[in-house]
Amino acid sequence: MKHLLYIIGLVLALLPLQSCVDEEGQDNTPRGNFEALWQIIDSRYCFLDYKGIDWNEVRARYSERIADGMTNAQLFEVMTDMLSELKDGHVNLYTAGDIARYWKWYEDYDKNLDIELRDSYLGHDYSLASSLKYRILDDNIGYVVVESFNTGMGEGNIAQMLFNLRSCNGLIIDVRGNGGGRMDNARRLASHFTNERLLVGYTIHKTGPGHNDFSEPWADYMSPSESVRWQKPVVVLTNRECYSATNTFVRDMKRCPKVTILGDKTGGGSGMPFSAELPNGWQVRYSAEPCLDVNMQHIEFGIEPDTPCSLDSLQALQGHDTLIEEARKLLQ
Repeated sequence: MKHLLYIIGLVLALLPLQSCVDEEGQDNTPRGNFEALWQIIDSRYCFLDYKGIDWNEVRARYSERIADGMTNAQLFEVMTDMLSELKDGHVNLYTAGDIARYWKWYEDYDKNLDIELRDSYLGHDYSLASSLKYRILDDNIGYVVVESFNTGMGEGNIAQMLFNLRSCNGLIIDVRGNGGGRMDNARRLASHFTNERLLVGYTIHKTGPGHNDFSEPWADYMSPSESVRWQKPVVVLTNRECYSATNTFVRDMKRCPKVTILGDKTGGGSGMPFSAELPNGWQVRYSAEPCLDVNMQHIEFGIEPDTPCSLDSLQALQGHDTLIEEARKLLQ
């Protein structure tokens, strides 16, 4: 009952965050839409102070580019540039003809993934449990590729896959290139790798318009699956494209026994996204609720691996994926 009351209170607290901005008195003009967007971020975005962003200075700088006679395309460009100051892949501006997005959280880093090379390890006769691709490698290591958490994966899919891999000495879960998706899918998969209820982190939410108006941290626990649970060593492969739900999946797996995170730092994206509408009908998505690790540290900028490893281009030319091969060595 206490947990239910907390959830109800949380929902009620967040309802004002999704109201239309035109109720705040902004006109449907270039200036009005610009001010509405700035106000949404100022009062509802959750990382301004954490990222050290002077949002007033940003407003002053971009306000100079707003003119009454500008076109929608010009207005969209200014707004896109302003939102890029947040350096947040969860922040988007949606119009009928375009979507503003920020992708430098992975574009400015080594990819550490060759998809054709990765697929060569799977071959053409891999098994498919919903969106989970898997096979047993020739050294009796199970290899699982999770390209996205958008597609549903039920308990039955995961349990059957793990049962089919039960004879393996260890398991590699490759989430490189996985940009996220549904949190319930990520949590469902992770829950098969612990036998006990684990504290995996904390969540806080905005309670007011101030940059630091937040609730007390709410502990996030992961319960073990009631189905098949894996009892052998696991290596999770990561790169900078691991974002959003995948970032949280890595956080949770890091807490599981017998799990090693190998590869590059994840891309981050720990803010639960919410949306609002501008006077002209454009939709803006923004991060509203930060997720923290067990030490109450932000994971917005990513999670460091237990074992750093990069893709060796020379080895790749010879058909060897450095991360997969290092994982195989660890599991042996």
